[in-house]
Amino acid sequence: MTTEDKSATAQPADISLANRYGRPKRRMSGKAKRWAGIAALAAGMGFLAWVSTSNATASVTFKDIGYRTTDATQAEVDFQVTREPGTAVKCAVKALDSKFAVVGWKVVDIPPVPQEAQGESADGGRTLAQRVVLRTESQAVSGVVDSCWIPKPAAS
Repeated sequence: MTTEDKSATAQPADISLANRYGRPKRRMSGKAKRWAGIAALAAGMGFLAWVSTSNATASVTFKDIGYRTTDATQAEVDFQVTREPGTAVKCAVKALDSKFAVVGWKVVDIPPVPQEAQGESADGGRTLAQRVVLRTESQAVSGVVDSCWIPKPAAS
């Protein structure tokens, strides 16, 4: 093999590396960086607006207080509901057996607190204590609130 044959087949190191690993990435232009920054800023402002308005909307929270099983056909569940005083709420309450199977279920309507009764409680009528009696299929060993929500107004 002559010197001419070697130089014809040999490639420079930068070309062979580019063939193996790909070309070096291009840098982002100043204009593209500016638009990316504007888009990130707009997304951040949108996220903050969503967080601040989602906390301002009416919400419902509940807390299980206790339960009592009177016999194999009945259970009582005590719980608290916190919501805006003029808001009606529905809560799903369930009784469970020893294998966590639902043996009793009831949806409870909690009406809004009248305006004149709101001043009687320390928190202005936001938190209400509730006791629900559930009929059960078999002996319940626990009673809990499954969920609470604000019902949609009826369409007229």
